Amino acid sequence: MTTQQPSFVASRAFGDAVVSIISDGILLTAPMISWLGVSEAEARAAMPEADAAGNMAIGMNIAHVRTGGASILLDPGWGDLSPSSWLVTDLGGERSPGVQAGLAALGIQPEEITHVLISHAHDDHFTGSTVERGGRHAPRYPRARYLLGRADWEGNRRREDARSEVAMHLGTLDRLGLLDLVDGDYEVVPGVTMIHAPGESPGHSIMRVHSGGQTFFYLGDLIHHPCEIERLDWILFERDDEARRAAHASKERLAAEAVASGASLIFTHGRFPGWGRILRAGAGYRWEDEAPTMPGDS
Repeated sequence: MTTQQPSFVASRAFGDAVVSIISDGILLTAPMISWLGVSEAEARAAMPEADAAGNMAIGMNIAHVRTGGASILLDPGWGDLSPSSWLVTDLGGERSPGVQAGLAALGIQPEEITHVLISHAHDDHFTGSTVERGGRHAPRYPRARYLLGRADWEGNRRREDARSEVAMHLGTLDRLGLLDLVDGDYEVVPGVTMIHAPGESPGHSIMRVHSGGQTFFYLGDLIHHPCEIERLDWILFERDDEARRAAHASKERLAAEAVASGASLIFTHGRFPGWGRILRAGAGYRWEDEAPTMPGDS
């Protein structure tokens, strides 16, 4: 693509599909050193960008895919997140012009979105799915189907709290019959697949776009930092053994396929625009950032 785009939008062609990354802002003080759950010395060696307190700025990146007649949003972002949300108060959330402005810059109106694929049911990944109108929540993308891994909805205790973001946003979609629950791997449209990748949550999904022999992955929160590819056994946050095993297996599966396909990837909390690749490194893997400007970038 050659059209000039704003600084918070970056597009790239993958075969006949066009993937656009939109920054929804930055979390300025994420305590990544403590979240990693390894020794401080190991964590600081892996995350040299962390400050003296162990905090660092991380991104909030979502993606849009245009392929065939489909217009697909990969995570709807923060939306009208309350200023009192822990993402703002605890982590210093700083907004960009936002997903709606990014879509508008791409010439896309909310009514044109055909699918919204939600990687998992954590607030920063789905609260942009609805908008408040007249004191009630309504779908932000009124003609879209909203897809979520079944395990992140069924049995989700936050559904029972009417004040929770889950109940307000995902609950609205469910009541209106717009929420589709996905089991396992699911091809949404030809070439775009939700891949079950549990660990961050029981129903966490990553998204694969394959067109013209080229592959792109949107990883959601499968990783939060490149060191989690270099050390597949490192899993952010304290989790039970089952979740840690699931996350390790999900990363192993992704890394093997990404290397085999030569895929480009982004993860939500990378620095914008975040394009990268996974490469073999001896018996393991490593993350390599891609150059900011490559053929097909805009």
